[in-house]
Amino acid sequence: MFLNDKILVGKSDKKELCILPKMANRHGLITGASGSGKTITLKVMAESFSDAGVPVFMADVKGDLAGTAQAGEMNENVTERVKNLKLDDFEPKSFPVRFWDLYGTHGHQVRANVEQVGPEILSIMLGLTEAQEGNLAIAFRVAEDEGLRLINLEDLRAVLAYVAENRSKYNTKYGNITVQSIGVIQRSLLTLENQGAGKFFGEPALDINDFFVQDSDGRGMINILHSVKLFQNPDLYASFLLWLLTTLFASTPEVGDQAKPRLVFFFDEAHLLFNGMPSYRLKRITQVVKLIRSHGIGLYFASQRPTDIPDEVMSQLGNRIQHTLRAYTPAEQKIVRASADSFRTNPEFDTAQAILELGTGEALVSFQDAKGAPTIVERVTILPPQSQMGVLDDMARNKIINASPLAGKYDTEVDPESAFEIIQKMKAEAEEIATAPASTVAQYNAAQTAPTSKPQTYAEYLEATKNGRQTVAAPVIEEKPSATKTTKKSSTEKEMDKYRQRAIGNLIGSSSSAVGRSLTNKIIKSLFK
Repeated sequence: MFLNDKILVGKSDKKELCILPKMANRHGLITGASGSGKTITLKVMAESFSDAGVPVFMADVKGDLAGTAQAGEMNENVTERVKNLKLDDFEPKSFPVRFWDLYGTHGHQVRANVEQVGPEILSIMLGLTEAQEGNLAIAFRVAEDEGLRLINLEDLRAVLAYVAENRSKYNTKYGNITVQSIGVIQRSLLTLENQGAGKFFGEPALDINDFFVQDSDGRGMINILHSVKLFQNPDLYASFLLWLLTTLFASTPEVGDQAKPRLVFFFDEAHLLFNGMPSYRLKRITQVVKLIRSHGIGLYFASQRPTDIPDEVMSQLGNRIQHTLRAYTPAEQKIVRASADSFRTNPEFDTAQAILELGTGEALVSFQDAKGAPTIVERVTILPPQSQMGVLDDMARNKIINASPLAGKYDTEVDPESAFEIIQKMKAEAEEIATAPASTVAQYNAAQTAPTSKPQTYAEYLEATKNGRQTVAAPVIEEKPSATKTTKKSSTEKEMDKYRQRAIGNLIGSSSSAVGRSLTNKIIKSLFK
């Protein structure tokens, strides 16, 4: 509940434990064993931030957070907890919710083009080694340098094949390219598609500003990512959320310390992100966690054990909620002691013992005070949620989706001309030139190299001469520039030059005979002299 300009999370007989809005972007941690009440805590916090006017993003891995869109019920358990906690202002109510789905079935479609995802996040999705990631990065760089847009997986596969076929051309400039690594990447892409993730790559891409929304009453929008199916592929789930987090960081400006966050991002099942993560990648994530608070974004990790979070990241999490842990083995007991040691000691109870004794819905809590220092740990009962607990039926969900201002914005995929189509054209032109009569190719070269001609592909040239719009060796004449001015190629002409160079490069590779190579060399000399 949002009371007295504070995020009320839990209460004891003596104290109320609240997150101060201006300290909410100092990040946080929610931990506890399965069934200890972490999901309810996430839900209560999301509701409170919404009432404070702060938009929220959270992944729904079980499907039971969707009920936030409907008002809860005052059943026996809720009534008893409200009475015990003396919550006089408590009332069931719904909250503004926007549903999202990577697969596009239970929410607005989430898409990003391959360029936006980038080689690093894509490598995590594909489970690549560092060497394989290097080959993928080269493919991205070649695509960027040669104007081959990477929109969907079809584009990426085409560029990978193109790079492999022309690796001798790129090895010196970009580094060693191996057919074996390219093959592994291609097979991994196929696996990713079989998981249904191919729908994620494309356009229209997600506009991250659609998360930063309030409803007509000034309450923050609760963005819920339907993750029931996504969570069945844990690596994809973790890497997708990591992409979303880094996109938020890259797409938002620095705003410094604010009275409240611009957005709160909950990263549930965070252990999946850090399992087996190499040190070079952990450094970058740690940097994002450190710097994203200056963008007005609060980040809250949720996991079973505090040891799931690396120390470098843990040191950035100032607001902590610890539900019960189970300790039947020495290793588990060590985790309990480590968790207890992360809190400021309360002389009224033994922290480690309290962690083992906590009941469902209870937690040990320490938030940052107005000066940014962690408060003494307190044992509290978490508030009940005001919205519905449990799943939302499909009819109610679809009603909310269809009534959203975003209805239709992301529904239909578009496929602009990109790497796949360009490479296909390059191959087609190279093949056509290779099989054309030498006289026709020479005439084409003459038309293209004339100082006043307009750039054309070979197919465009043939079409123009066929329809009488252009005569052989008689290029289109334009007004000559003034003698005092320097003639410069337009961006279109430069792109056509690049295009033609790539086509001729492919032609060289396909000229196996001495005669073919001789003819090709003559074409090149006349085309680029």
